[in-house]
Amino acid sequence: MPSLTGKYVKLVKFKGEFDWHKHDDEDEMFLVVKVAFDMQFRERTVILNEGEMIFVPRGVEHCPKAEGEVHVMIFEPKSVLNTGDAVGSDKTVNKLEWI
Repeated sequence: MPSLTGKYVKLVKFKGEFDWHKHDDEDEMFLVVKVAFDMQFRERTVILNEGEMIFVPRGVEHCPKAEGEVHVMIFEPKSVLNTGDAVGSDKTVNKLEWI
C-alpha cells in the first residue's frame, strides 16, 4: 500500500510530450486537476480525464503527453527527480518552486 509519508504533493502544468523516463526506486501517482492528458507506456496509452488518477510503479517507463495545457497533482517521494533516468533533459527541474 503506497504511503504519503516522505512524499511531496506537487502541482504542475504541462503541455506537449514529456520525456520518456522511469524511476528505478520510486512510485508516482498523478491526479488530473484540470483538462486531460495521456500517460504513455511502451505497451499502451491510458487516457486520463479531469478527476482521474493513475499510479505508476517504480521501474515502469512512461511519458505524459497533453494536447493543451493540463494541471496535474503529483504525489511522489521527495527524492524524485521529475525526469527520472532521462538525465540532462531540458525539462529537468533541480530546484522546486514552493507555493
